Amino acid sequence: MLVSCANQEKTTSTNFNDNWLFILDEDQEAFSQEELDDSSWTALDLPHDWSFEKGVRKGGDQGQGGGYHDGGIGWYRKYFHVSKESLSKTTYINFDGVYMNSEVWVNGNRLGKRPYGYISFRYDISKHLKAGQNTIAVRVDNSLEPSARWYHPCGIYAGVSLIEKNPTHIELNSIFITTPSIATDKASVNVKLNVVNASDNLESKITILGSDGTVLTSITSDVEAAKSEANLEVETPKLWSPESPNLYKAVTQILDGEEVLDEKTTVFGFKTVEWKTETGFWLNGENVKLKGVCEHWEGGPVGGAWTKPMLRWKLELLKGMGINAIRPSHNPAPPMFYDICDEIGLLVMDEIFDGWHKKAPEDYGKQAFDEWWQADVKEWITRDRNHPSIFVWSLGNETHSDVAPELVSFGKSLDPTRLFTSGAGNPEDMDIQGVNGGSETKSFIDKQNEKELEKPFISTEAPHTWQTRGYYRTHTWWRDNELPGTYELPNLTEKEIFFYEGLNPKNWRNRKQRYNSSYDNATVRVSARKYWEVMRDTPWHSGHFRWTGFDYYGEAGLVHGGLPFNLFMGGALDVAGFEKDLYYFYKSQWTREPMIHMLPHWTHPRMEKGTKIPVWVYSNTDEVELFLNGKSLGKDKPGTVWNEMQCEWLVPYEEGTIEAVGYIDGKEVNRTSFSTAKQPSTLQNTVTKLEAEGDFRASYILTSEGMDADDNLNPYAENRVYYNIVGDVDKVSMENGNPIDPTSRTKADYRSMFFGKTRLFLEEGQNAKEASVIVGSILGDKALYVSNEITIDVQSVSLFGNDASNDFEVLYTIDGKNPETDGLAYTQPFKVEDGTTVKTVVKQNDVLILSMEETFGKNEGLFWGDEHSADMWIGRGVNISAEDGALTGTAKPSREAHRFKGSGFVDFKGGEGSITWYQENDGEPGDYSIRFRYMHNNEGKLHPMKLYVNDEYVRSIEFKATGGWEKEWKFVPTIIVLQSGANNIKLETTGESAPYIDELFID
Repeated sequence: MLVSCANQEKTTSTNFNDNWLFILDEDQEAFSQEELDDSSWTALDLPHDWSFEKGVRKGGDQGQGGGYHDGGIGWYRKYFHVSKESLSKTTYINFDGVYMNSEVWVNGNRLGKRPYGYISFRYDISKHLKAGQNTIAVRVDNSLEPSARWYHPCGIYAGVSLIEKNPTHIELNSIFITTPSIATDKASVNVKLNVVNASDNLESKITILGSDGTVLTSITSDVEAAKSEANLEVETPKLWSPESPNLYKAVTQILDGEEVLDEKTTVFGFKTVEWKTETGFWLNGENVKLKGVCEHWEGGPVGGAWTKPMLRWKLELLKGMGINAIRPSHNPAPPMFYDICDEIGLLVMDEIFDGWHKKAPEDYGKQAFDEWWQADVKEWITRDRNHPSIFVWSLGNETHSDVAPELVSFGKSLDPTRLFTSGAGNPEDMDIQGVNGGSETKSFIDKQNEKELEKPFISTEAPHTWQTRGYYRTHTWWRDNELPGTYELPNLTEKEIFFYEGLNPKNWRNRKQRYNSSYDNATVRVSARKYWEVMRDTPWHSGHFRWTGFDYYGEAGLVHGGLPFNLFMGGALDVAGFEKDLYYFYKSQWTREPMIHMLPHWTHPRMEKGTKIPVWVYSNTDEVELFLNGKSLGKDKPGTVWNEMQCEWLVPYEEGTIEAVGYIDGKEVNRTSFSTAKQPSTLQNTVTKLEAEGDFRASYILTSEGMDADDNLNPYAENRVYYNIVGDVDKVSMENGNPIDPTSRTKADYRSMFFGKTRLFLEEGQNAKEASVIVGSILGDKALYVSNEITIDVQSVSLFGNDASNDFEVLYTIDGKNPETDGLAYTQPFKVEDGTTVKTVVKQNDVLILSMEETFGKNEGLFWGDEHSADMWIGRGVNISAEDGALTGTAKPSREAHRFKGSGFVDFKGGEGSITWYQENDGEPGDYSIRFRYMHNNEGKLHPMKLYVNDEYVRSIEFKATGGWEKEWKFVPTIIVLQSGANNIKLETTGESAPYIDELFID
């Protein structure tokens, strides 16, 4: 108690997240001044991501890699009060994450600049403070785009704190706790630290606390030359592991006699880590397979503006899948990420950079790496090195440079206790060989089996498989067509049996613009099941980090062909946090609590009766029995071979109920079922509360599902769900997981259900007392195929502090008229004809609270085709539209011709310029055949253009006349070498302008 009170007087950390002012796309030097009329600026609380708030825009600054979101320049300002007593203290302003090129001023005094968007930083602002009101201003510059290869946040996307200390205090990030020896009966603890403004006769006192707060041991040491070191012992240490994340605390005090000048509590743990070339990864003396996922900071429904409650929700969902490890790709996360991993038990491969040079056109590698990498690596390692969850450092991703040995050496000077790796970057210089997508192939695994490995191996990014929640295909889909050296992945049926799509194939821009099957048969080169078998049964294979845990915004062109696709569907969960079938596959293999999951659903209104459907059940029970309409279809046992890991039946389709029952030792332990659903006619709304923690208020997730009259989920429900938010909560976003939904996630008042589900994400406001949400929907079969009966459902859902009223007046029209003036009172379901738009208003106490509309007809919603709908795309390679590339000079998108592919082509207008395409190669480096589709009619002219690959000149390309400027397109082929990972391919004019360029094909 005495120590605590003394500490409160000497050190304070103040939540600095609330009550900021913000302005976007106005950039004035005056914004940094102490005094400014900023009354027109937007008031907001942190964290904040202006790019996510603005949303998707065709031509968005970040390009396909950033999901067509924008960049720009934003300014933040905040006023805060400082007492006269505080002026004698040392005060720091600490930022956990600002993307990117941030500059900070206090009372008009510039403190500095930090280019990297994914690193913590702080400034000593003591000399600039005054008693009374003070001003902080922050400029964030994302004017150079794209600055990453995937979606990045814009702004102060993580927490800010004001830290006030005695002038003599522990240097921030200087405490380094190691555990040099760990045995069953005793473990040693070494603590090193630095002291700022140290003087004679200072002492440091280290006290070790158990997880229950019990004092275990303490020691007092002298502070000499501003440094202190102490060695302690803890009896019968409890080890940290994913299964038992036991944590300890070290309380470090700086003493001047009896006075406590500073105090810092550091969480740490005891664990042993070994890497063995022949047998992989060992944790606490046990050979452990790393069952991990890669995860961008941006994967989920908040862009980059995660709060701690939302982040815990996300990480616990991933942990529930059975993972024991995570790779924050390809940059450090804010500190709260590691705190949660410590607490819930997730091993972290902590990663610092994507590239050590330019990979995206305007990324950190280009803008600042050479000047800033040492400062950023120092902040990263000294900040994170005490976390027990961190078991290895990763220095880069799919990058190569002579700087690698220096990076490793510098890193080891900051932490000699852990080994270093990378995701396929300079493996010869790393302690552990990390390989990304290239490790997925049969040829790679066979090659490694045949030779003697030189160092431990880990698959840093594999497998790459794609799934769209609720979408099924029985035929295998390869992203780039089937590649050589891959494992077999046969079709599930002789002919395809499912024929629905998000888009009509005639409107696809390329063969990638389809949803991806949830049968684990859509991939780059291996299924999730096969790669788990390979990793599990190969002794030298330490484990894998699948790409990814959650879907994420961006890289929309890489797999999905670009707009209207704006996100990446490689996750086991979609961006709304809904679990895909893949999630349950991993759960069946990686968890012990009895579970059962069946796919696909059993509502197939356009499927011919008797069509044999592959029914899969993921389960970790001994055996599973399947029933259709009460009749047993037999039992199956989950196997250990990859294509036997699911229990499987071919079931002739008929409407009714399909049910799976799991048995252990012959006794039923669980069951699951689907019943054929009629048209959606009601909403099922459920609320999940995420408790406040740290400096962040509570959050709420409102899930809406489209149910039929018998409470069966309709898996094709795609009606809009409208929201009216009442009370002390703020909307964060609306998300349904649909990769092509153009509706604003933050500005609209509705979101359509996607395969039956959608969500609203909310956060409590300051001093919140009560809140509710009025939810409404015009429900029915969008295409009127199952039924033309329409239902209107309106509900009030209480969040906290009040009882929601469901007393509503609902008026509607079906003739285009205004329902507020000409509407009928809704009392019961009604029928509509093809092409009808239903308009509805909802009133409560004569106040308009919802205005809704929904159009129904045979051409609405999902595209329903047949076995030949996508035939035109069979056998075609990867094609990347020229108009989607980075254009310079006079090169401009155009549609003034015929027979072009995609949304247009590039016209150089008789001038000079260039086109740069970006292509991700998940495999090994090697030769690739490429073709440029072009057109011109200048007889005798070849319009030579220089070809560059990864900024290195390759050769000149000549384009013979095609015979026309309107529709006579031809190809010119060549061979190039693509490196592993990101590649850029550029065509540049040489003084003779250029033909029309339509597409780049990679065959």
